[in-house]
Amino acid sequence: MPARVRRLPEVIVNRIAAGEVIERPAAALKELVENALDAGARRLDIALDGGGVDRIVVTDDGIGMSPEDLALAVERHCTSKLSDETLVRISTLGFRGEALPSIGAAARLCITSRPRGAEEAWRIRVEGGQTVPPEPTAGAPGTSVVVEDLFFATPARRKFLKSAKVEGRHAEMVVRRLAMAMPHTALRLVMDGREVFNLPEQDMEARAAALLEADEADGFISLSEERTGMVLSGFICPPSVHRATASGQFMLVNGRPVVDPVLRTAVRVAYRRVIEPGRHPVVALMLSVPPDMVDVNVHPAKTELRFADEAAVRSLVIGAIQRALENGAGGIGVRPVLSSMSRGARIWYPPEQAALPTQPAAWANAPVPDAARGPAPQPPGFSDGRLHFGDTPSARMVAPPPVMATPPGHVVSLESVAGGAGGVNEHPLGAAIAQVLDTYVLAVTGDGSLVLVDQHAAHERLTHERLRQQFLGGRVVAQRLLVPDVVDLPRTGVERLLASQDMLERLGVEIEAFGGDSVLVRALPGLLGATDARGLLRDLAEELDGDEHGTPDEMAALDGRLDAVIARMACHGSIRAGRRLTAEEMNALLRQMEATPRAGTCSHGRPTWLKLSRGDLEKMFGRR
Repeated sequence: MPARVRRLPEVIVNRIAAGEVIERPAAALKELVENALDAGARRLDIALDGGGVDRIVVTDDGIGMSPEDLALAVERHCTSKLSDETLVRISTLGFRGEALPSIGAAARLCITSRPRGAEEAWRIRVEGGQTVPPEPTAGAPGTSVVVEDLFFATPARRKFLKSAKVEGRHAEMVVRRLAMAMPHTALRLVMDGREVFNLPEQDMEARAAALLEADEADGFISLSEERTGMVLSGFICPPSVHRATASGQFMLVNGRPVVDPVLRTAVRVAYRRVIEPGRHPVVALMLSVPPDMVDVNVHPAKTELRFADEAAVRSLVIGAIQRALENGAGGIGVRPVLSSMSRGARIWYPPEQAALPTQPAAWANAPVPDAARGPAPQPPGFSDGRLHFGDTPSARMVAPPPVMATPPGHVVSLESVAGGAGGVNEHPLGAAIAQVLDTYVLAVTGDGSLVLVDQHAAHERLTHERLRQQFLGGRVVAQRLLVPDVVDLPRTGVERLLASQDMLERLGVEIEAFGGDSVLVRALPGLLGATDARGLLRDLAEELDGDEHGTPDEMAALDGRLDAVIARMACHGSIRAGRRLTAEEMNALLRQMEATPRAGTCSHGRPTWLKLSRGDLEKMFGRR
């Protein structure tokens, strides 16, 4: 016989609800910190033991609660935060009135509170859903909440918790997100007696810098865009700064920290062309949306949202980030040149080294000779190519002499190297002084920093952007072959290429079927020079094959597919590691990088240049 329907006891109802709201210590901590911030706290102290399972203490200097408020606060669906019963204009972090009774149903909860101006404090206790009425006690103005033995009343939930270390990491991340949302609140976090951070009241940029690593904060790029009532602001890091997880992404919507899939997807798409696959960018974004255009009452944790116009939100975020990343290399992610140091920056040169020209027009407007021709012939007198000072006649030398062999007092200023007084200060990547291992261009900036440039990666990005601009202008300029080339490929590769024949023609690759497993190549993009047709078509076939197995989201959109194909082509048309460059070519490469969008990374997301500042060098040599 089926059981009769019955009403569950209030204690059981609260424990069931606690499983939805308080899924782990981090969730309980989040609710307590949100309550403190909503109470107007200007100073917040948080302490955790055992990842928050053993003990959580949150103390604030907010408005406090009277004994009557304390009694209501531990009852379900009692709140002081909702003034709009339509659930549209919600201006507080919390509003559901479920957190404290849920915590009290699953743990031992003690709340001590003293309203501002009151002479005494009051304390209330809840253990496993059983409430002890408020009683007077000693306490400072504000509220202190102590949670002990979390989930002792719901052992099934406690059994599924992770280790104290893992739970502690989740709790720390929650506090960091809330700290980002409220920079005007001083906040201190202590875990197992160890101070994790102690943040004063700050502005948003200083708070973001404090919560991220110092080298990430140095390269902040500011965002500020508005569209159709939505305002996006914040800070992003250049593509060279990335992490293995999304832990470096802070996102606020109307001041509320969220972990929203729409925003995360938008950030991923915005960085797609400039970051290495599998890595995650570092951003701190603040999005303001009209209250009637977003629903925050989607999940008990309140970290997921529902936007009325998701496409508009994605478009705003993607567009703003991509425009911010379109600066040339050196325009983002580089510390400002210190004018006080630039005049004093000097570097030793051998007597034969002449001043290097800044931008030779002949090389700046034409592709660097391609890899098909092989490494340039070595000028007489060069050794094994480990260090190269440019192969112009005025710059040739047998080998870099030791420092002691340099004539005393022979100093060349960076201004003369860059082509005129103060010229180096106008070039974030500085002036080229040598080529290392016939692969890396060594340059010095106005503040004395060293810059290393991967010549292949850098030129790959330059070629990529020029191909893309030609394609967006209608079609890539093709160079017809004097003698059509027959290329043999696996049959599946031939089929994929012929199926994309129209698109490839717009990209400057003209092919046609030649029977069996062969295709006839009649033209290739002019920017690629005398490239290897077979290698190019093989790579293009692989790229088209990868697209067939992609995911059905923005990453597999037509734009992404075309960009990936262009990236493959750019790789074939770029100078290779091992090719010796003249001084003019090295400096022209630097100048083009500074003027080319997204030149901080290659087409595959790897960095094209690295910088060693004075501080970096001092750390490496133990001088600080």
